[in-house]
Amino acid sequence: MFTHFGKVGELLESILNDCLGLPLNFLKEYNHDRSWDFMVALNYYPATNTENNGISEHEDGNCITFVIQDEVGGLQVRKNGEWIPVIPAAGRIIVNVSDVIQVLSNNKFKSATHRAVRKTGRSRHSFAFFYNIQGDKWIEPLPQFTEEIGEPPKYKGFYYKDYQALRMRNKSHPPSRPEDIIHITHYAISS
Repeated sequence: MFTHFGKVGELLESILNDCLGLPLNFLKEYNHDRSWDFMVALNYYPATNTENNGISEHEDGNCITFVIQDEVGGLQVRKNGEWIPVIPAAGRIIVNVSDVIQVLSNNKFKSATHRAVRKTGRSRHSFAFFYNIQGDKWIEPLPQFTEEIGEPPKYKGFYYKDYQALRMRNKSHPPSRPEDIIHITHYAISS
């Protein structure tokens, strides 16, 4: 299954490449190393009377995420400030564009804000495949979306592994204030 998701990731990367008007195979050549891809199986216990959070609101820090959820559901995406449930269906794979694509495209594509909410009386199971980029890769808005069209970059550049290290620190040493949690906005350039 892992290999198949890698191939689907390459296909979607090709579609994104076309949608962004990039030169043929640009993203494929930019992101050719599959060694940082990974997959996780998630289990959420039923909600209690005092708590129903599964995974709080966030965006994924990779390139593209694929999610398969069971019939219990619970995945929600935020659109225009409203939480919209992603209704489960057999054979459906949810696809999220993530932070790396947001930065490379200089906000032409937005990383999907989502969360998982637990239901009362039922455990929730899902699989997530993270189509990643190699850790030593320098990430910054591409010139096709900045200097070539006269737009200022919306992010300063960074090494992918450094961003991931900051995100992991969020989990191992959670900040006491929500505004101190590292998101891609950590690299945003004020206009």
